Amino acid sequence: MKLSDELSADLESHRDDGYAAFHSVLIKCDKSQLIGVRTPALRSLAKKYAPRIEELFCLDDDRYEVKFIKLAAAAMLSYEEFLKYLPRCLPLIDNWALCDMFKPLCIKKNREDFRPYIDNLLSDGREYYQRFALTSLLSFYVVDEYIDYIFGCTARADCSKYYVRTAVAWLICEVIVKRFERGVFFLKRGTLDAATHNMAIRKSTESYRLDNDQKNYLKSLKR
Repeated sequence: MKLSDELSADLESHRDDGYAAFHSVLIKCDKSQLIGVRTPALRSLAKKYAPRIEELFCLDDDRYEVKFIKLAAAAMLSYEEFLKYLPRCLPLIDNWALCDMFKPLCIKKNREDFRPYIDNLLSDGREYYQRFALTSLLSFYVVDEYIDYIFGCTARADCSKYYVRTAVAWLICEVIVKRFERGVFFLKRGTLDAATHNMAIRKSTESYRLDNDQKNYLKSLKR
């Protein structure tokens, strides 16, 4: 059986029209682009088809689920193989959900080597290219040696784009939660625009990982 027919049959076996209707509103896409397959099933299918990744990437990209499986399969690759597929992955990312699930674990062990890719993505004007750079920082770089690098990256992000702004706020929230004093110092510098600054504080105060005193102090820093 051709991969396209096999994958179509697998996706249809997991179809949930109610979920398709719900998810289309959540990610702001046309319902016709969705089959309605839930994330755990998509991850299982990505694992199943990952050994046939080149065939997989030759399929049409007209459905959200196909894009998801391609990205999830690419995220399972070794670092060297992942880099080969990255230029084919990035154009697939056309909503926040696809962006945020795309977490190639191989980046963690290759942080320094991947920095030029992050820099190039942040220089790109496209919203989800920048968001992927920021979510990669959030997933793999919130450690002491890269905190200053993160702060520099946020200064380059185009926060006039909504999904870039929310990613910057989410990233700074993660820094605050994990490295509170350094996060607070950054907020006090006032380098973020007011909307992003306040969003980062709001996300931080919603976290269960901070205590009430920390949350109250953060609230006092709102602009």
